[in-house]
Amino acid sequence: MASRRVTRKWEVFAGRNRFWCDGRLMTAPHPGVFLLTLALICGTCALHFAFDCPFLAVRVSAAVPAVGAALFVLTLAALLRTALSDPGIIPRAATAEAAALEAAEAGRPPPRAREVLVRGRPVKLKYCFTCKMFRPPRASHCSLCDNCVDRFDHHCPWVGNCVGKRNYRSFYTFVVSLSFLAVFVFACAVTHLALAARGAGVAAALHASPASALVAAVCFLSVWSVLGLAGFHTYLASTDQTTNEDVD
Repeated sequence: MASRRVTRKWEVFAGRNRFWCDGRLMTAPHPGVFLLTLALICGTCALHFAFDCPFLAVRVSAAVPAVGAALFVLTLAALLRTALSDPGIIPRAATAEAAALEAAEAGRPPPRAREVLVRGRPVKLKYCFTCKMFRPPRASHCSLCDNCVDRFDHHCPWVGNCVGKRNYRSFYTFVVSLSFLAVFVFACAVTHLALAARGAGVAAALHASPASALVAAVCFLSVWSVLGLAGFHTYLASTDQTTNEDVD
């Protein structure tokens, strides 16, 4: 007698997220920008390890490749953890729960907001007409993923996922470690070119190591936005806010 196949929850998931590895990993519906982020980080660091590190390990210190590798591993691990994990999706109301809520309102749609007392203080709960529930405070509905996310911060296309309660720490680790990595790789590329230009000139140094010039250009163009993002989220974390709350 053949055993019945059990339907997993991710197989009947109502949102737009895509699932991988038998539901163990999840991404946003369009992870293309995340793949671009991954390619930029890995490609730039590959050039750094292939051209700058061997030169600087001899001319400056053998610790240069070790520091670069540690920052790269930390950044990549935080990126993958943020991009492939549940950001804090709140399950939608079951059909019976939604029907009971509408029945309590005499067949009319539930009110847009309702106040409840939490530890003696009034707290406003907003109703989500898509998920058919009153969502918790600080939660919000992501229109791209079509889910309510607990402590919703924002939907980040660069990591290909929402950022919320369950992956905000890894997202913050990612932006901070990426800032250190970008500054470090940029400094190494500039140092390589500066040392190579001694006696030979800048043109000769650029001709001898065009990869270092490319790495320096990529890092210079991207480091300002990354540093600004890290500073902004440091401010949010220190004031116990989310991006969604700060914008509102």
